[in-house]
Amino acid sequence: MSVLQKIAYYQNRRDEAPNQELARELAKTRDVQGIQEIAENLWNENKNVQSDCLKVLYEIGYIEPELIAGYASDFLRLLKSKNNRMVWGAMIGLATIASLRADEISTQVNEVMAVVERGSVITVVWGVKTLTAVAAARPQARAKVTPFLMNILNTCLPRDVALHAESSLPVIDPSNRDQFLSILERRQGEMKPSQQRRLKKVIKQVRSND
Repeated sequence: MSVLQKIAYYQNRRDEAPNQELARELAKTRDVQGIQEIAENLWNENKNVQSDCLKVLYEIGYIEPELIAGYASDFLRLLKSKNNRMVWGAMIGLATIASLRADEISTQVNEVMAVVERGSVITVVWGVKTLTAVAAARPQARAKVTPFLMNILNTCLPRDVALHAESSLPVIDPSNRDQFLSILERRQGEMKPSQQRRLKKVIKQVRSND
């Protein structure tokens, strides 16, 4: 049976379990041909098939990112989709492979930032992770990405500050440390106690690196 037939759509399922099971199977067996078949169907005429295949790929990315690293160009192309599900799914895919494909993604870092700027909450969450990984691996991208990340920390909802701060840590260095801490300390006043506790751990970690 074609691996494509195992996705949720062809199993007449509306939940994600079949896609997750298929991802685990493909990752465990390192089935490169099966993964290629799934990737090719990112462009299937049926939107449900597209969505299921994207889910399978980024689930593989959680487990064995190198198995989907070759599809970075597909994920980047999908960022231009009019289907929000495909956009945030593609961003998750990129985040799982960003450190492996930093050069390729860095050539389109402006486009990635534009998508994050207008994206949904989940797109922003994974976009920050993608951009941070690229900036950490490629100094030439860091000059563009770091100010963008600082702006996100300055403007995001209070509930998201700690999460984005944690994700941004790989690009925090002596040149931007004070600005980073200043933003976090200012935003603590907007946050609930539980959110503050999480953020204080980030602040403590950065200060401990002195």
